[in-house]
Amino acid sequence: MIEVHIQNLEGVWFGVACDQEQIVASSFSPSQQTTLSNILAIIPFNTPFQVSDEPSALAKEALASLKKIYDGENVDTSFPLAYAPLPPYTQKVLKATLQVPPGYVTSYGLIAKAVGGGARAVGNVMASNPFAPIVPCHRVVKSDLTLGGYGGGSRTKVELLTREKRDFSSPIQVQIDGGTLAVFPVEFVLKKLPPIFF
Repeated sequence: MIEVHIQNLEGVWFGVACDQEQIVASSFSPSQQTTLSNILAIIPFNTPFQVSDEPSALAKEALASLKKIYDGENVDTSFPLAYAPLPPYTQKVLKATLQVPPGYVTSYGLIAKAVGGGARAVGNVMASNPFAPIVPCHRVVKSDLTLGGYGGGSRTKVELLTREKRDFSSPIQVQIDGGTLAVFPVEFVLKKLPPIFF
């Protein structure tokens, strides 16, 4: 049985769906209904679930971490995520994205170069990320290091990236399965934002 937990923390609704061993889905939104809808849309069809007021230990830890990620803090994201129902390519893209640290971004094309496929395929995976923001799809941008899309809206993506600024100045390489992934300081994206965001 999957248990769904939704919690309001300082005006933002965070949600997580867990079985006894893994996180099946996570989401956040200013709206309770949107967060719940996002979670329920990810739970596999015909899988029994219940919305519970009393979160399990895993759910409590995940909800606390979701809030910290939202606030731009460094968080251990080595949660047991339910990758098994996902296609192999989706798993590869999500696992690569999970390696992008706070304070940095990468591009759809660079992830594609690291794991195979094309930038559009990576974008499709990001658009359906079942583990936001644990898998930080907000840290994936266009190849010219401009913002790109985001399921929660561009302003939310900017807010998340702004809170993750670390005053890094140089790109680095991070290790992913079988190779490396180039990542760039978040400031590279923020300085290209149009005035509408300020």
